[in-house]
Amino acid sequence: MQELPFQVELEWSGSGREGTGRIVTDDLELDLSSPASMGGRGVGTNPEELLVSAVASCYSATLFGVLRRAGLAARSLRVDAQGTVTGYPLRARFERIVVSPTIIDGDPARVHEYERAAIDAHDRCFIGRALAGNVDYQVGWVAVTPAAPVAA
Repeated sequence: MQELPFQVELEWSGSGREGTGRIVTDDLELDLSSPASMGGRGVGTNPEELLVSAVASCYSATLFGVLRRAGLAARSLRVDAQGTVTGYPLRARFERIVVSPTIIDGDPARVHEYERAAIDAHDRCFIGRALAGNVDYQVGWVAVTPAAPVAA
């Protein structure tokens, strides 16, 4: 099996909640700090949002593939992802991440098949699986919007 490296460079200055940083990858630069809700500067993104984003993006790509293999119509997806930290400030921990997909231009009559596909994608998403035993990762509601009628 092939190993695939992913390189991220991070520069950080300041301690605790007052610190700020910058993440640099091959194609992206992001400012980083603790979120304002945790007493931080609230500049740019934060590690909590990045974790939720990693799960949501992996889940979205996985779900799209599952839908295609199942022959379920979808032009695109929108995934609302909610991460929850509990025990703040003394014993903060990521408690759960819930992904709730909306399938754009799907077939609402087959919503139960889309729901099964959403669970299958949950089980296949390797970033979500990496959290197993540490974070409660679950699928929330699944919505399907119909394709717009074609104008004559």
